[in-house]
Amino acid sequence: MRATTLGMVLQRRRRQLEITQQQVARGVGVRANYVGYLERDLRKPSTTVLVKLAKVLDLDREELFFLAHPQVRTVIGKDGGPDAGGSIWERFRRDKRLHTRHGVTPKELKVLAQVASLGTASAPRDYLFILAAIRQALQQQ
Repeated sequence: MRATTLGMVLQRRRRQLEITQQQVARGVGVRANYVGYLERDLRKPSTTVLVKLAKVLDLDREELFFLAHPQVRTVIGKDGGPDAGGSIWERFRRDKRLHTRHGVTPKELKVLAQVASLGTASAPRDYLFILAAIRQALQQQ
């Protein structure tokens, strides 16, 4: 499975909001072609631009920062390793980074909470597998 990148998250969220690169660029104060470069992971934005992107796209600033600088997560101990604490469901529920990466909506979280009440998953990403199956089943109707 290919790792989610900053560009993937930016593009997915922009499309969810149904706005153009030009509109994002205007809100951030950059050129539209720069937004395109970011979405294709050809550039790394400054922290100032990341903060503005987070605001314009209504995304978590910390998550965007970690996506732009993945090596930092390990350095400061936010890697979600075994010492992250809590049940598998609680770790998944609190992981806003994962929600942002995979476009998990509040309604989907409610459904997954019901799934979690049925039993224990072995890893937080198991909930993403379940969500993917639900999404696929609903698209085929």
